Amino acid sequence: MVTRDASALDPRRIRELFDLRSEVYAARGGAFEGDIYPEFHRLRETGPVHPGIVGPLVGFHGDAFFPGLPYPELPHFSVFDYATCQAVLRDTETFASAPAIPGFENERSETVLLFMDGARHRRYRALVQPSFVPKQAGWWIDRWISSTVHMLIDTFEAAGRADLNVEFCAAIPLLTICGSFGVGAADALRIKAAATSDGRSPDAFVDIVMPIVAARRRDPQDDLISVLAQAEITDEDGERHTLTDEEILGFAFLLLTAGSGSTWKQMGITLLTLLTHPTWLEAVRADRALLRPAIDEAIRWTPTDPMFSRFARVDTTLREVAIPAGSVVHLCFGAANRDPARWERPDEFDPTRPAGPHLGFGGGPHICLGMHVARAEIHTAVSALLDRLPGLRLDSHAETPRVIGMYERGPSAVPVVWR
Repeated sequence: MVTRDASALDPRRIRELFDLRSEVYAARGGAFEGDIYPEFHRLRETGPVHPGIVGPLVGFHGDAFFPGLPYPELPHFSVFDYATCQAVLRDTETFASAPAIPGFENERSETVLLFMDGARHRRYRALVQPSFVPKQAGWWIDRWISSTVHMLIDTFEAAGRADLNVEFCAAIPLLTICGSFGVGAADALRIKAAATSDGRSPDAFVDIVMPIVAARRRDPQDDLISVLAQAEITDEDGERHTLTDEEILGFAFLLLTAGSGSTWKQMGITLLTLLTHPTWLEAVRADRALLRPAIDEAIRWTPTDPMFSRFARVDTTLREVAIPAGSVVHLCFGAANRDPARWERPDEFDPTRPAGPHLGFGGGPHICLGMHVARAEIHTAVSALLDRLPGLRLDSHAETPRVIGMYERGPSAVPVVWR
């Protein structure tokens, strides 16, 4: 097991890499601070399918790096209701995960699971799915999550106050995923920097991870890189072979960027939601059986990834709107998750509402591979905070925190005190 070293976690560097207001996220719409939900409601009620891209349709006209963008030469459409979003996600014959023209997704459709489709996607996903099913959550908790959570609380418990967004939430999924690669805290920050589109050379990610892959091929350990290095896949001709180094890097890159990106923001959103709904916070503190539904409701209520994209393979229609072949179709999960046709009182945070599917983790064949691990991280983290920090509450002397960002949403901060 990788040794946890809190001293290697430079708070300034973590803020650079994870603060949505920093330069790292400026090209992803991180500076957008408006309330997106009134516009989401308007667009759903007047559409729900509109020509254009979600950001500009709600008033964000800045640059953005996001799957499905920019492709200015293609027609763009955005979907804002639950039923149509689900229909697109499930119809893989009509809508593809990568465009037919050259671009970021197309160039990676052979090696990155996120952009694969059909039989290839099913074969490659099946290789790692067993490591991410609910019954494996204990493996993740026991080996990486629990020790990371308590190590981080140790660093600020005596201070009586903290910004949980940076000092806690940001580091947990980063160290969990990197721990499953077999790397420690110092290298985790280097890997995150290399995998983040902030101007650094992408070669750094390869330089760090490739020696680990080679070592695990020779001497497998009880970690995720070993699972990938020893896995065999059957190709279209029926021949079995191990994954290439490039394929393993594709898996590792996706797990790092998705796992350490979405989970830290969703953890912060969940904590901020409970802290701004103190009645629910106290209910969860008194009865931990309420924590799981509270986490799932927070993910429905404010998903960190409010948009995802697909590409039309053929001419089609969505809610009587003609969608030409080749079009980019943006699915607005944030709007869909508050569709009154799907939920009563959709704008209300209510953990007691009947359980049911939502799009906080996407849907269809590409539903988030790591959603059970993400839930385990958030559950372990929130429960440990409530156990160890009696009186946990928002810091009334700090700047009022808020959820910001356009295509990657998360808290500006989660300032708390507990004394």
